[in-house]
Amino acid sequence: MREFLEDLMQRGLAQGNLLGLLNVLIGRRIARADGSTISAGLTWRETAGWLKKLRWDKDAVVELGLDPAQLPIRDRERYWYSAIGQAHVDSPQAVEAGDKLAAALRAAGYVVK
Repeated sequence: MREFLEDLMQRGLAQGNLLGLLNVLIGRRIARADGSTISAGLTWRETAGWLKKLRWDKDAVVELGLDPAQLPIRDRERYWYSAIGQAHVDSPQAVEAGDKLAAALRAAGYVVK
């Protein structure tokens, strides 16, 4: 998962599409083009943990319509967990954003189902 997320960051594939990223990480299966599984779907807590570990830009929550100052600033994992909880990752808008990201990932050599 670390390698996958670092690749996304490096290529800028998820930039401007945090909702799509959350939808893909939590609700979908991610694999490499050779079929090897990267993830079968993460829990909210696991997703928050990865975003914390990789020091994902915490200001990205503005894309979700959230105010970073209203989230738990001192605990980065709780920060991301709270943001995920308020993002409505199962909404039609999230599914659409996830489909958009999945198409970009397909071009980068990943398969998202």
